[in-house]
Amino acid sequence: MTLIASRVDSDIETLTSQLQQLIRVPSVSAKKQLTMTKCAELVGKIMSDSGISSELLKLDGNSKQVSPIVYGEVKSKSNPNGKTILFYNHYDVQPAEPIELWHDDPFSGKIDGNFIYGRGASDDKGELITRIKAVAYFLNETGDVPCNVKFLVEGEEEIGSSHLEQYLWKYREKFSCDATIWEFGYIDEHERPIISLGMKGLLCVELHAKCANADLHSSLAALVENPAWRLVHALKTIRDENGKIKIKNWNNDIRDFSHEELECIRQEEFDLPSFKKNYGLTHVFNENDIEETKKANVGGVTSNISGLFSGYIGEGSKTVLPSIAMAKLDFRLVPDMMPQKQFQLLREHLDNNGFKDIQLKFLSGEPACRIPLNDNFVKLVVASAIEEYGQVVKSVSSAGTGPMWYFNNILGCPCVSFGCTYKYSRIHSPNEFVRIDLLKRTTRCIGIIMEKFGNTVAN
Repeated sequence: MTLIASRVDSDIETLTSQLQQLIRVPSVSAKKQLTMTKCAELVGKIMSDSGISSELLKLDGNSKQVSPIVYGEVKSKSNPNGKTILFYNHYDVQPAEPIELWHDDPFSGKIDGNFIYGRGASDDKGELITRIKAVAYFLNETGDVPCNVKFLVEGEEEIGSSHLEQYLWKYREKFSCDATIWEFGYIDEHERPIISLGMKGLLCVELHAKCANADLHSSLAALVENPAWRLVHALKTIRDENGKIKIKNWNNDIRDFSHEELECIRQEEFDLPSFKKNYGLTHVFNENDIEETKKANVGGVTSNISGLFSGYIGEGSKTVLPSIAMAKLDFRLVPDMMPQKQFQLLREHLDNNGFKDIQLKFLSGEPACRIPLNDNFVKLVVASAIEEYGQVVKSVSSAGTGPMWYFNNILGCPCVSFGCTYKYSRIHSPNEFVRIDLLKRTTRCIGIIMEKFGNTVAN
């Protein structure tokens, strides 16, 4: 890896410049921006300029409303019958709001010392660049890659990857591979990469309550039920003050941790004081039982209110009784919970508790996935990370969500999360950043993974 490592260090300006280009194309999937395809085309161009064959893949019929997938491929000349690694990433990003809390334009890609700021700097454009550049450096230095390489870069990850399953089935042969490097990975506060072997599932819903056909004078609250109060009462039945979900049969399908997974969780460090300090917290659930805290982080279900709206929310007061109220909720799921079944349990819960009038809307859902700790590809990634970083942390699952279940079940391949995202890099928040030193180290480590994978025997 000496030549590749040297190339990464000497060509860091190209890496950072291309990342800046990507950040400067707003690609907020939630807003269905017209620049989504422009960003996909830029990803394809960067791939092509790096020696990676690329194309935009689309679905039939409603393809104009669905962001294209960028597909990239490089066939190994020296090892064409060897194993194939797939890099899964996404070019879409979260909304930048609240804009006023950013120190600079969220789509500027500003460099300040060791930091690049901007929406997508870490999640996920910075991660994507490390994969592309690792391949590019092999091609530039040796004219070849040690294993077959494929890229799948989607544009809907931040809105639940709602069409990814269709893409995977339609282009299943094109995406076929032996293993997948997932779209991100954290670096902890002790500069250790966290190798994550799973993702939680997710169910996103909306609850709607309505009373009158228009907003009323608040004096009528003596006669008319306020839909905001109606919604508050319904929400109160879903979860208790300690975060425990009160929906009947909600936990019936949860897969227990294996003995090996429990041992891995016990060995994980969780710096509670640092966690609370970085997020300005005074209290964390189960903070007096650190093992329960760690188990909840990687394998606990959640019920979260991500948005509430009703009535007047401007400056000053307005004596109004709103006609409607709405709440957005997301539920983190674990293996083997299925989103549609959990949605039905939520509907039954509301009905059985006197809230049949509350409208429940399914927004999106993804099942959870967990890769076995003893998988050979897991061992390879861990060994590669140790070679670059000296030490690693293994985690049985990320606390976040992604479409890993589809890859594992449709493509039949193990997926391992590894990347350059510093643990406190403010992803999904104002002033998101990526560290340039971690971009370099992760690019080098991706190269090590490719080399080791190329030396393994294909099935």
